[in-house]
Amino acid sequence: MKMGNQTITSEFLLPGLPIELTTVLGNVLIIVLIRLDAHLHTPMYLFLSNLSFSDLCFSSVTILKLLQTMQSQDPSIPYAGCLTQMYFLFFADLESFLLVAMAYDRYVLCLSFLVLAWALTTSISLLHTLLMALLSFGADNVIPHFFCDMSALLKLACSDIQINEMVNFVLGRLVLIVPFLLIFSSYARVVSSILKVPSAGGTHKAFSACGSHLSVVSLSYGTIIGLYLCPSTDSSTVKETVMAMMYTVVTPMLNPFIYSLRNQDIKGALRRVFSKQTIQFSLRH
Repeated sequence: MKMGNQTITSEFLLPGLPIELTTVLGNVLIIVLIRLDAHLHTPMYLFLSNLSFSDLCFSSVTILKLLQTMQSQDPSIPYAGCLTQMYFLFFADLESFLLVAMAYDRYVLCLSFLVLAWALTTSISLLHTLLMALLSFGADNVIPHFFCDMSALLKLACSDIQINEMVNFVLGRLVLIVPFLLIFSSYARVVSSILKVPSAGGTHKAFSACGSHLSVVSLSYGTIIGLYLCPSTDSSTVKETVMAMMYTVVTPMLNPFIYSLRNQDIKGALRRVFSKQTIQFSLRH
């Protein structure tokens, strides 16, 4: 569609990429286990279930469109659909706040913090989406990404994006840098406490758990900060896509295994649920 000398776009194009469905299966399993097993109805597992739900939704926001793209071989996405997808990427910000809560005292003001995390992240995402909706786009409608990434969309805009960039600069540091520093300061105190434990076995076990958590947190925050807060001037499209895959697909896939499936309580719940289902099946037959 053309308006004067300017072409107004009504859709964008997205290249498809393979998707790892382990993310969906792992997170669904955690949510179902916590829902079914009464032993896991505690504040700690409330945060874990919210983390799994956040990872599940965050991945699905991009996976569902990619699956459709691979099936239809049509990489286009409507303008409204692109903005909708961008809005629901708030699940990435929600995960950031949930990780902070899990790194600190998860028993204090549990529900209040969850409500605050959801309200804050959805509001920030809504602001980004509304600001994006005010921009106009020209004939160049190919997004060099596998989802409607905000930074990639801003590069295609024909309008003044100074306000968008300023809001992104301020809120990006609020959502990324502050939680990142809070998480690492928490683990620094944990490591300091671990070093005071006289038991070598307990120290090794604690370091193993902390190391796994920190590796996933570092992978997620490292790629996001590198992409959006400290972008390289010579970053290629392939490099940026691979880095984005790390926090959109790899991290949500690893979280269930790192935070939950290695947890003895989760393993116990898994055995109890399967034992209960087996007994019920035997009684029926």
